[in-house]
This record gives sequence, structure tokens and C-alpha cells, in this order.
Amino acid sequence: MDFNVKRLAADAGTFLSRAVQFTEEKLGQAEKTELDAHLENLLVRAENTKQWTERIMKQTEVLLQPNPNVRLEEFVYEKLEKKAPTRMNNHELLGQTLIDSGHEFGPGTAYGNALIKCGETEKQIGCAERELIQSSAINFLTPLRNFLEGDFKTILKERKLLQVKRLDLDAAKTRLKKARMADARAAAEQELRMTQSEFDRQAEITRLLLEGVSSTHAHHLRCLNDFVEAQTTYYAQSYQYMVDLQKQLGSFPSSFSNNNQSPLSEGASNSMATMSMSASLPMGPSGRGGAATLGGFNELRISSGSRKARVLYDYDAASSSELSLLADEVIMVSSVPGMDSDWLMGERGNQKGKVPITYLELLN
Repeated sequence: MDFNVKRLAADAGTFLSRAVQFTEEKLGQAEKTELDAHLENLLVRAENTKQWTERIMKQTEVLLQPNPNVRLEEFVYEKLEKKAPTRMNNHELLGQTLIDSGHEFGPGTAYGNALIKCGETEKQIGCAERELIQSSAINFLTPLRNFLEGDFKTILKERKLLQVKRLDLDAAKTRLKKARMADARAAAEQELRMTQSEFDRQAEITRLLLEGVSSTHAHHLRCLNDFVEAQTTYYAQSYQYMVDLQKQLGSFPSSFSNNNQSPLSEGASNSMATMSMSASLPMGPSGRGGAATLGGFNELRISSGSRKARVLYDYDAASSSELSLLADEVIMVSSVPGMDSDWLMGERGNQKGKVPITYLELLN
């Protein structure tokens, strides 16, 4: 019990000595041991690294998840060490809405079919975005967070300990100056040598930790390269998905996809739409319009034979399974079991591939 009381008294005395030294330094009544310039620069660099790392993390999280409520929810689940519920992102939600509306309008219609194709593309982009977020969290955000919660906290701990050792050293210097008796001076000198040794050792430990920030910068640079590579992959995939979608939408006649017309009255709009639809359907040699042509395509599917067809518009193949077309050329077309009703198998010499029926006019 006596030992504990003495130890408590000694600790209290040490704490009081540090408090007095700190107060006198603030009041300009005591000298303060300054750290060397190199160590001071290392401390400033470490603090700047911490502050800018926090900012980079915050803005990256905002980029990857713009919704603050979702970010807060993910933070809470992370602290609870539980997995956050999986939910569809904005691209996937839009894609599902487009697909549902396309089925409602009818996948056999031009508009419904286009909505479904757009929805499928949006879902692909949503999946690519999910991969970007996952890759960025693992390869970029996690290393930054590990630095803040690991290495930098260790630096803070050792820096505070260095401050304590400095206060002990300066307090020992002050006591040596005030000592008058030989015995008191001898004890003060011994205490000064001990505190100086402890301060130097702690300064060296702190310096080594601070110099390790250079390695942290090098590691974060590699993580940054991984983040840029993940973004490059995401944007390249998204671009390719949209290019493919654009080609697919290009298979629809211009009369279906052109909405840049001046506004008309409701009656005039309906009249113009009827005229446009009639004009877009090719006229067969018999003089009949779209009904005869559509009937010809149906007969071709039923008979499983082949017929000549004239190409109405230029068409660029969207994949190797399709056949590019030139306006006014004549090709052979046939129906293949299981093929989409909007497509036929076209043949030009040795070239074969799928062609959209909306670009064709059957010939007798």
C-alpha cells in the first residue's frame, strides 16, 4: 500500500511539474527546447498528409455514392461490422423501369423494343458502376483509411510522448538553474542527463515514424493508379455499351426515331403520324402499302423459303452476326427458326448475316 501511495505521489509530482513548465512557457517565463528543423518539417508534412488524405477520402466517397443518406447508412453498418443491404443503383433502377415500360407497350412495337434495349444497357452500366465502387473501395479508399486509423494514430501517440519528454527535459533544466546547494545541483544534473537521454531517444523514434510518411506517399500513389485504372475501365465499358445501343437503335427506321418535329395540333399530329407510317412502309409492285408487305414477311416465315428483297436504307452491322446493307441493293432473305420476328437472314453472294426487316422491301 505504501508503495502505491508513493508511486501515486511521484506521478502527481511529475504531472504537476509538467503543468508548471507548460504554463511558464506559455507566459514566456521559461525556456523551451526547440525541435530541430528537419523534425519540425516532418511533423508539418505528416499533418498535411493527414488533412489532405481526409479530404480526398471524403470527396471520393461523394463521387462514388452521391446520396448522403446511403453513405451514412453504409458508415453505420461498417461500424457495426455488418454487411449493408444490397440495393439497386440509379442506373439499374432506370434500366428496370425502362424494361418494364417496354413490356407494357409491347416488345413487338418499335418503341417498346427500344425501351427494353435501353433498359438492358442501363443495367449493364449499373453493373459496371458497382464494380467500380467495389474496386475503388478495396484498392483506394481502404489503404487511405488504414493510414488514418493506423499509422497516423501511432505518429500522434509518439508525438504526444515526445512533447511530454520535452517538458520533463525543460523542467529538469529549470531545476538545475535554481539549485544552489552542491547536493541539489548533483541530483539536478543527473536528472537532466536522464531526461535528455529519454528525449533524444523519443525524438529518434518519432523521426523514424515521420520519415515513413514518404513510403506512405509511394503506396498511396500506387493506389491512385489503381483508382484511375478502375475509372478508365468503367468509362470505357460505359462508352462501348452506349455505342452498341446506338447501333441497335439505328436498326429502327428514321420515321420511328425522329422526334425533332415542330409541335402541331393534336389532330394534325395524328394525321401526320398516319401519313408518316404509311409512307415508311414500302410499296410493293401491286401498289398496296405496308399491309401487303407485312403479309409477305409472314408468308416468308411460314413457307421457310427465300425471296429477293430491295434494301430501303443503308445499315451498318452492329456485330459480326449481322450483314451491312446499302440502299437500293437487292439481296436474298430467308427465315430461320427461332430468330427474332424483327430480323431475317440476308445473303449477298458469299456473305450472310441477320438484317432488320424494317430496312427491306420484298420483291415478287
